[in-house]
Amino acid sequence: MIETTLDSVAGLRDAVAATEFAMSPSAAAEAEAVADQIDDYILPRLANIDAPLLAVVGGSTGSGKSTLVNAIVGRQVSTSGVIRPTTRQPVLVANPGDSEWFNSGHVLPGLAREQGEAGANPSATSLRTVASEAVSPGLALLDAPDFDSIDDRNRALASQLLAAADLWVFVTTPSRYADQLVWNFLHDAAGRDIEVIVVLNRVDEDALATVPDDLRRMMAEAGLGQATLFTVPDHGQVEGLLPEELVAPLRGHLQRLAEDAAARRSMAAKTVQGALGSVAERVERLAVERQRQEEFGAQLGETFDGNYLRARDQVIDATSDGNLLRQEVLQRWQDFVGTSDAFRSIERWYSMAVDRIGSFFTGRPAPVREMETEIEAGLHAVVVDAAETAATRSWSHLGSAAPELRASSDPALAHADADINGQAAELVRQWQAGLVESIQETAGDKRKRARIMSLGLNVITVALMLVVFASTAGLTGGEIAIAGGSAVMGQKLLETIFGEDTVRRMARQAREDLDTRIHALLAGERARYDAVTARLTGGTTAARLREAVETAERDVRKQTGA
Repeated sequence: MIETTLDSVAGLRDAVAATEFAMSPSAAAEAEAVADQIDDYILPRLANIDAPLLAVVGGSTGSGKSTLVNAIVGRQVSTSGVIRPTTRQPVLVANPGDSEWFNSGHVLPGLAREQGEAGANPSATSLRTVASEAVSPGLALLDAPDFDSIDDRNRALASQLLAAADLWVFVTTPSRYADQLVWNFLHDAAGRDIEVIVVLNRVDEDALATVPDDLRRMMAEAGLGQATLFTVPDHGQVEGLLPEELVAPLRGHLQRLAEDAAARRSMAAKTVQGALGSVAERVERLAVERQRQEEFGAQLGETFDGNYLRARDQVIDATSDGNLLRQEVLQRWQDFVGTSDAFRSIERWYSMAVDRIGSFFTGRPAPVREMETEIEAGLHAVVVDAAETAATRSWSHLGSAAPELRASSDPALAHADADINGQAAELVRQWQAGLVESIQETAGDKRKRARIMSLGLNVITVALMLVVFASTAGLTGGEIAIAGGSAVMGQKLLETIFGEDTVRRMARQAREDLDTRIHALLAGERARYDAVTARLTGGTTAARLREAVETAERDVRKQTGA
């Protein structure tokens, strides 16, 4: 049973640690704190419910907690002073019989350990451990840094240590007991259902008449009415240790608790259950934030998808209605093959076209290749422009919707891929190669091959491109959309070789092949923005967080009998 519980709680810890909060640094810090608490306290305690208790002594700056710890132990184990922050290095004091447990990685595994005399390394944040027979077996004292320290690291460390406690000993004074920061921690203690001992320290005669009663009232209102309250009289300036009689009631209470194995076990079970309940509430808040982020990531993804779909439509439209075919290209083609008057006699026109083509190859540059090059350049420019426009729109939207996310994203996303020119050129080459292959495969009999050879493969390829780029429907059915008579002449030229139905099929397949290649190129461009949305939707999902915490709570209840 315990292995199952540990596995489920460790799974919760891993799920929280793997949750991304790209747009919420505070949520990311909270997730880290939750994972730390599971590592520092919940997992070690569940692994050994009968292990010694850890009583963390916490308080505000100057409350005298280090002085109290030294008095309870009977020697100076923790450095006290008046310079803020008065406590820097955490000090754990345990009975020699419990030292092995507290010096191991079971408790606060993320903190380095050291041993030595008080004040030897006052600025360290490592955990200094001290063995003392004055502390009863079964319970250790940990003097934590001030939780209102002016040092950010000290405050964070104090919170981490309090989260790892089985028992909180809160030390305050008549001048500080009503501070909001004190009550923030005490409300947290009530929420965790942890055992709390409150020590009202340095109480003079005037304060003794009113402050303890007012503090008890505030504790009851905060849900801590069952917490134990000790008052320690003010002893003025202390040189050395406080008189033993001032701390005897608190020391006796801690000693009795340490000696009662059943009470310790009950407290540990109650505290770990309360700690996990508090973690569950925190994880739910994280899940809400995570779900909000996932929804925003999905919305961003839809916007990026839309931008690149528009880019695809932009290319398809530009290559389907004749706009790609500049007037000089069409005019050159018409001069090349003749006029539509020749359609009255296809065979006669064909012969004239062959003669006209032959004359173009005599003593002058190949005009077909010039037309082919201009069409390639036009198609290349349309593809590059569409990719660049989609990138610009996506980057602009990211800046308006999530400026902090854009600021930490790759600025290269503001434009199409650096190799977009090469990719577009390769697309055109591959598509034209497909046209040539289709023409060659379709020229089955000798008559067709002869006519292709007499006209030239480039002529047939250009004619097929003209038909594709001048037709909005790929010559489906009997409907043809014409970009001037030149496209009709290209179609008729192809029909004299392949026949009407075959030309329709070739044009449709060429159109589909081009659209597929355009879609693939722009899909690759869109994929560059996956790095942005992955920061919002990658890692543990909100649903997985909720599932993990539900499983962990169920298994812990079974183990602790709660």
